[in-house]
Amino acid sequence: MSRVEGAPELGARPGYIRDYISGVEVKDGPEEREATQVFSEILVEDYGYPRAHIQTRPQHRVKARPSDNKREYPVDIAVFTDAKKDDDSAYIIVECKKKNRRDGRGQLEDYLRFSRAELGVWFNGSDSPIFLRKREHAGTVTFEDIPSLPRFGQRVDDVGRFKRSDLRTPTNLKSVFRSIRNYLAGNAVGITRDEVFAQQIINLIFCKIYDERFTKPEDEVTFRAGVGEPDAAVLGRVVKLFEQVKKRYADVIDAGDVIQLDPRSLAYIVGQLHQYSITAAERDAVGEAFETFIGPSLKGPQGQFFTPRNVVQMVIDMIDPKPGEKIIDPACGSGGFLISSLRYLWARVEDEGAALGWPAHEIEAEKQKVAIEGIRGIDKDYFLSKVAKAYMAILGDGRGGVFCENSLEKPTQWSPKARESVQLGTFDVVITNPPYGKKLAIDSKELLSQFELGHSWKAADGEFERGNALEKQTPQLLFIERALDLLKDGGRMGIVLLESTFGMPKYKYVVDWMTRRAEILAIVSLPEDLFQPFTHAKTCVVILRKTSNPQPHDIFMADVKWCGHDSRGNPTYTVNDDGLQELLDDVPAIAPLYAAGAPVAK
Repeated sequence: MSRVEGAPELGARPGYIRDYISGVEVKDGPEEREATQVFSEILVEDYGYPRAHIQTRPQHRVKARPSDNKREYPVDIAVFTDAKKDDDSAYIIVECKKKNRRDGRGQLEDYLRFSRAELGVWFNGSDSPIFLRKREHAGTVTFEDIPSLPRFGQRVDDVGRFKRSDLRTPTNLKSVFRSIRNYLAGNAVGITRDEVFAQQIINLIFCKIYDERFTKPEDEVTFRAGVGEPDAAVLGRVVKLFEQVKKRYADVIDAGDVIQLDPRSLAYIVGQLHQYSITAAERDAVGEAFETFIGPSLKGPQGQFFTPRNVVQMVIDMIDPKPGEKIIDPACGSGGFLISSLRYLWARVEDEGAALGWPAHEIEAEKQKVAIEGIRGIDKDYFLSKVAKAYMAILGDGRGGVFCENSLEKPTQWSPKARESVQLGTFDVVITNPPYGKKLAIDSKELLSQFELGHSWKAADGEFERGNALEKQTPQLLFIERALDLLKDGGRMGIVLLESTFGMPKYKYVVDWMTRRAEILAIVSLPEDLFQPFTHAKTCVVILRKTSNPQPHDIFMADVKWCGHDSRGNPTYTVNDDGLQELLDDVPAIAPLYAAGAPVAK
């Protein structure tokens, strides 16, 4: 089992982590945690080098200058050709210091000059790694960039020559994708927008998946970059592969889509990914890597904020969807609620299958059925709906249930396929975080007229009476009505709303309208830091059950103080009773309290 990135090793004292190779306690810090320990594990798990051939503590030393009489400079990771680990068997030097790429490369070249090691790596955990091969001829030392390291037992010249059966399950895809994104941000020619980067990585992930699925085990993969191979040759091979991909995944990738990356950038990405089997990776690992890359492209310019995963999971745990139920997110964005719902349902299927003794192929068939028949998503943003489709396809299936439509339009305005798949009054569960913001008011008279909450309401003798259609209305309030329209009687809804909906007198008619059509089961107040640094909006999660005959009932209420990060998005930590550092996050505690019937408000 691989270590969870960013988490301290068990058994280490506060302020220390346990070194992956030697087991020695070392001082915790970003460079140690995010670079040295991460790459140590990659060397063992992904490249196959034995721990006995790797030295971290005590550190191997090399000369820092030609005039040195002794080896003075400690390197972070040294890999040897055998377990003796002497100077003559030095093979790879890895430097993990927090420097920029230019300084790091220069220093790495110096260490290789004064060492017998043939290969070098510079890696700081955030920027793209540098892989170097040292060449010596007639007393001259030169350096060659290579796409990746050779695996244990493989020749350098064979890097990139992979049969499909040679591909390995990745250990830390998140780190790989982060390096890819940072490389593109600093080096890609002709691309500056995050949305384009995200679309290009979607295209390449599908190329990789297609290549793995349709290459025979003993045949050489197409998605590869070899040592010394011209970048243009790698690009040409991938472009041909992409034409096959577009035919296979026509519902996710448009026929007009093209590979826009320059040859050097594309060859770099291929070199980072070519040794891994994406299809063999844990679905969560692929999902996290995918989110790492697309996250920067989702900054909420239209009030579409990326819902933190802990809140998504809390909502799903409180709703507790069952296999066989139909679930929809009418403002699905990049698919966060859909993906987590799918994972939740798949876990239920696996548990049921194991209890009943189903064979593995029957469990997988049932999981596919759940994905295809039970999950639906709508978003009016073409890019976001495309991301959601891609995300669903990468993790399994269900992409056919995601549609690019305006949920607030009359369903008769949707495409025939969307109308057939999404019908009002047919869903068991709605989970959503609809867009909000002062600048997002809906002012279409035709659209507003179809909603009760698109009209004015006046209090008369303790009752609210509907008036004329409004000139404009915030979309979040209209989404409350559309979500209830989608539910069948008895269906459940989990929705993220502005907390002001329940606190400001001008919205009292909204609460009255909701309580006449549904029972509010829970309100969870969320901290202001939740959606920062993108917005300061104070939000809450509301759990409802649609009913034509609401009855007096108790309401579960909770006030979350800590959400796992501060106003700048940095993780918040505390020290537990055992002296170990842990994330300061109250969100995961809410759903168990709700399920256990914790004290409620009357």
